[in-house]
Amino acid sequence: MKIERLSSDKIRIFLTFDDLSERGIQKEDMWQEIPKVHELFTEMMDQAYNELGFDATGPLAVEVFALPAQGMVVIVTRGKYDHHQYSQLGEDELPEEVYEMEVTLEQSDSIVYAFNDFEVLIEAAHVLHRHITEAGRLYHYRDKWVLYMDPEEIDANQLPSLIAVLAEFGEAASYTEAVLEEYGKVVIAENAVDVICTHFKRQD
Repeated sequence: MKIERLSSDKIRIFLTFDDLSERGIQKEDMWQEIPKVHELFTEMMDQAYNELGFDATGPLAVEVFALPAQGMVVIVTRGKYDHHQYSQLGEDELPEEVYEMEVTLEQSDSIVYAFNDFEVLIEAAHVLHRHITEAGRLYHYRDKWVLYMDPEEIDANQLPSLIAVLAEFGEAASYTEAVLEEYGKVVIAENAVDVICTHFKRQD
């Protein structure tokens, strides 16, 4: 489980399928209101508080993105907590958990990985080039290099090895194509892996 802060009121949590299976949770379970999913959410919020000081009391908007062969990305946005609602209660009467979750679930087939360093992306591209040549679009978004791939461009048999390489060099991202098109800058419009390999050599 990997947690990062996006803003003062927003965090992103990346769950691998191993994280889920260790807790006896299937991907489909995230769509249901069941105790073990609630326990997982509580665990995530405890870890977010311990690592980032993110206080999850109050209304929360929770977006869950299912990614192919990678796991899940959970975006948690904290709303404004209405202290007046509980001001009439004594301290002992305050609810232990004030999670008011509004959950949005989305399934994404797109493969999206972000790279902080262009040199690392070059290295990844040369390794990927053994598997694919005609795929990928490169964006620059939020100071990161974002490689976007449509699974239809990729042989399904190559998908696991492709994901393994991407996960080694970059990090799974939940950006949608629409967000990247609107807010990001298109650097390489097509065949990004091949173009990068053609123009940039690997570091010795």
